[in-house]
Amino acid sequence: MAVRPGLWPALLGIVLAAWFRGSGAQQSATVANPVPGANPELLPHFLVEPEDVYIVKNKPVLLVCKAMPATQIFFKCNGEWVRQVDHVIERSTDGSSGLPAMEVRINVSRQQVEKVFGLEEYWCQCVAWSSSGTTKSQKAYIRIAYLRKNFEQEPLAKEVSLEQGIVLHCRPPEGIPPAEVEWLRNEDLVDPSLDPNVYITREHSLVVRQARLADTANYTCVAKNIVARRRSASAAVIVYVDGSWSPWSKWSACGLDCTHWRSRECSDPAPRNGGEECRGADLDTRNCTSDLCVHTASGPEDVALYVGLIAVAVCLVLLLLVLILVYCRKKEGLDSDVADSSILTSGFQPVSIKPSKADNPHLLTIQPDLSTTTTTYQGSLCPRQDGPSPKFQLTNGHLLSPLGGGRHTLHHSSPTSEAEDFVSRLSTQNYFRSLPRGTSNMAYGTFNFLGGRLMIPNTGISLLIPPDAIPRGKIYEIYLTLHKPEDVRLPLAGCQTLLSPIVSCGPPGVLLTRPVILSMDHCGEPSPDSWSLRLKKQSCEGSWEDVLHLGEEAPSHLYYCQLEASACYVFTEQLGRFALVGEALSVAAAKRLKLLLFAPVACTSLEYNIRVYCLHDTHDALKEVVQLEKQLGGQLIQEPRILHFKDSYHNLRLSIHDVPSSLWKSKLLVSYQEIPFYHIWNGTQQHLHCTFTLERVSPSTSDLACKVWVWQVEGDGQSFNINFNITKDTRFAELLALESEGGVPALVGPSAFKIPFLIRQKIITSLDPPCSRGADWRTLAQKLHLDSHLSFFASKPSPTAMILNLWEARHFPNGNLSQLAAAVAGLGQPDAGLFAVSEAEC
Repeated sequence: MAVRPGLWPALLGIVLAAWFRGSGAQQSATVANPVPGANPELLPHFLVEPEDVYIVKNKPVLLVCKAMPATQIFFKCNGEWVRQVDHVIERSTDGSSGLPAMEVRINVSRQQVEKVFGLEEYWCQCVAWSSSGTTKSQKAYIRIAYLRKNFEQEPLAKEVSLEQGIVLHCRPPEGIPPAEVEWLRNEDLVDPSLDPNVYITREHSLVVRQARLADTANYTCVAKNIVARRRSASAAVIVYVDGSWSPWSKWSACGLDCTHWRSRECSDPAPRNGGEECRGADLDTRNCTSDLCVHTASGPEDVALYVGLIAVAVCLVLLLLVLILVYCRKKEGLDSDVADSSILTSGFQPVSIKPSKADNPHLLTIQPDLSTTTTTYQGSLCPRQDGPSPKFQLTNGHLLSPLGGGRHTLHHSSPTSEAEDFVSRLSTQNYFRSLPRGTSNMAYGTFNFLGGRLMIPNTGISLLIPPDAIPRGKIYEIYLTLHKPEDVRLPLAGCQTLLSPIVSCGPPGVLLTRPVILSMDHCGEPSPDSWSLRLKKQSCEGSWEDVLHLGEEAPSHLYYCQLEASACYVFTEQLGRFALVGEALSVAAAKRLKLLLFAPVACTSLEYNIRVYCLHDTHDALKEVVQLEKQLGGQLIQEPRILHFKDSYHNLRLSIHDVPSSLWKSKLLVSYQEIPFYHIWNGTQQHLHCTFTLERVSPSTSDLACKVWVWQVEGDGQSFNINFNITKDTRFAELLALESEGGVPALVGPSAFKIPFLIRQKIITSLDPPCSRGADWRTLAQKLHLDSHLSFFASKPSPTAMILNLWEARHFPNGNLSQLAAAVAGLGQPDAGLFAVSEAEC
C-alpha cells in the first residue's frame, strides 16, 4: 500500500496515540497495534526480541531487537523512552520480499538498574513501526546477579556406624540467579549417577543410604552461579565399626585339672575408626568329665585331699577376716595429726630450701597406707521436686593399682570392662546421656580425703582435688569429661562466643568440704576493657546459667576464677558441666586462632591438597586436629602461627600465591577462600579449614615452593612461606608430638601433689595466723602475684591452703618447688626447721 508523503505525520500521530493507550498494561508477549484500514500483513514482526539477562559485577548488558518490515524501532525501559542517541541502528532490505528491516541495540548499565532497585524489576521493551501500525516486543527483565558469601545452613560433622544412613544438610547462600549446589568428598566431586548409594535431595542435602568405611571423608557443599563459587566449611564424617566376636573355637582337650577351654577374637569385624571394643570375655573355661577325670576323682585318697584343701581355705578366710577387723578398729583412732604417717604415701623426694646447711635432716620417704573407713556415696545427682531422687551408687571397685614409689594410677588401656561399666552406669542417668562414646576424652578415679588429680592427656584439662575436699570416711568415684561442642547445645546470645572447651566433672551433688580446682585452656585475649567474661554451668534440667561474672566475684561465692593469659582455674564446691563464654565490649576484643598447615605424607596422584586449619588456640582443639590428620594420613608442613581474630564482623580469608606454573597448577577458581566470621566467632564449630588443591605437571615433580596467606579483612594476618620436598621432607612432624602430661590420667593421694604433705601442713600452720610483721599468707600471695584474690582467700578457713592449691593447679607437673620454697623462706619466719621433717615426726 502506497502512502503519500503528506500522510506520514497523521499516521505517526495515530500510531503514537494507540501506543500510549496500551502502554499502561504490562505485556510480556508481542502485541500488534494496526492502523485502521491498513494491511495487517505489513505490520512489523520481530525476528529478534530482547531476552532476560543478568548483570555480572559492573559489566553492562546488550539488548537487541530486529523487526521487518520496520521503518522505526525504539526501546522503552520501565515506562520511559530510551534516548535516540543511545540506540545503535542498522537498516537493511530483505532480499526476497524487498521489505525494509531494522536492527537496534542498546546497553543497560548496573547504575540504571540500581536506580529502581527495590521498587520494581527493571525491564525493557522495543517498539517497531511500519506503515501499517506498531508492534511491541516481549519484555526483557534485567537483574543484577550476585551470590552472598555465607551459607544459610552448612553441613555438620558426624560419627555414624557402618551401614547407618547419613544426611548432610546444606542451604546455599542467597543469590540471583539461584545457586546450583554440588558436593565434594575429599575435594572430589560426588556424582550420584556413578554411585547409587548416594543422592542429592531437592533441598540440596547429601544423603548416603548406607554408610561404608570409604565414606569416611571431609564433605564440602559448593554453591555456584554466574557470579561466584562458594564453599561451605567442610564437615568431617567418620564411619566407625563396632567390634564383634568371632565364633567360639572348639573346646580344648580335658586337662589334668578337669577343665577345658575355648576362645574367640574381636575380629568379626574388628573395631575401626574409634568403634567400640567387643564386650565380654574372650576365654571361656568349664569343668569337663573325661575318663581320666572320672577315674582320678573317684579314689578315696583324692576325696580326702579335696576335703583337706577346703578346710585349709576356710581357715585362711576366717584368719583374714579377723585381721581386717583388728586393723579397722585400730584405724578408728586416726586423727588429722600431720605427723601420723599412716595417711601419707611416698613419691616425693627430700626437699630442703637451704641446702647449704649440712645438718638439715632430709625428708623421709613415707610408705602409703590408704585404708580408711570405706563407705559409698549414695546421693541425689539431680534433685527434683516432682518425685523421688534418682540414686547413683558409687562402689570401691578395682580401679587402682600401685606403681613404683608409692604412686597410684588408673587402669586406662584400651576400653576394659571396668571402663565400659563405669560409662554405662553414668549413661543411665539423664544428666549423663551426652557423655562421649568411649573413654578417650574422659578420666576417672576413686578418691578419699587425701585428694588427688584427674587429667585428660594433651588437652590442658585437669581437676585438682585438694586434701580434705572429700569428707573423711567417704570415698567418691569422680570423673572428668571433655565434650565436643556439637554434642552439647550451648546457647549463645548476641556477641557471645565460646572461649574454652566444654568440660564436665562429677558426679553432681556430691558433698565437698573444700573447693576443687578445674583447669582448662581458653583462647581469649584477656582485657577488662574489651571482654565481659562469664562462667556458665549447666543445670540438671539442661539449661545453662551464668554462675560467675569474672571481675565481679563475691568472696563468699561458690565459684571463683583465676584467669591467666591462656588458661583459667575455676574454684568450685559443686561439680557439674562448665564453659567459659565471652561477650565482646568493643571491636578490640580478639580470640587467638592457631593456624596449622597439613598435607599428605604420601602423594600417589597428581593432585596435592594443602589443608589450612583455623583453630582455637587451646590444647584440646589441637589434639582433635592432630588425631584427625593421623587418620587422613597428613603431616604438618609449616610451623604453627597465631592470628588474633577480632570482633569486627569481617570474614577470614585464605589465599595461595607464587605457585611455580612450570611445575604446579592451582585448581582454585577464585582469588581467595573465605571462612565466615560467625563460624569462627561462635566457637562451636570444630576443624574449620580450607583446602588448596594443586596439580603436578609431572609425576616426578616433588619440590613445592609457594606462599599461603591467612588474614582477617581489616585485621591481623599471617603468611606462610612453603618450600619443601613433598616426598621426603618431615622436618615439622616433631612439632606436634603429643606430650604425656604426667603420664597417667588419675593420681591418687599425696603423689598427685608437688608439695610434700608434711611440708604443706607446716606452711599452713605457720602462715594462716595473722602476723604483725607481715610474715603471713598475705605476703605469700603477693610474692606469687595472687594479691588480687586476697578477699577470696580470706573468706576460706585456711587462706594458705587455697594459695597452695592454686599453685599446685598452675604448676603441675613441671612446677619448680625450689622457687616456692624460696618464696616461703623469704617471709622471715623464725622457725628455721619449717621445711625439715625429722625421723621422729614420721
